[in-house]
Amino acid sequence: MSVHRDGGAEILGLAHSDHDLIVFLETAGLSSPAELLDDPDWVEWRGGRPHEWGSAP
Repeated sequence: MSVHRDGGAEILGLAHSDHDLIVFLETAGLSSPAELLDDPDWVEWRGGRPHEWGSAP
């Protein structure tokens, strides 16, 4: 997971669940991050569908 701000990107780590993603977003300083998970202006899901955390094929 990376956060883009101030013209740059900061890698926070690898998320394995929605909970992990929420913790990373809180660490980045966002309040109420659970409400942002389905907002494409805030979260870009890559490598699969949103909220699906199974292993890649």
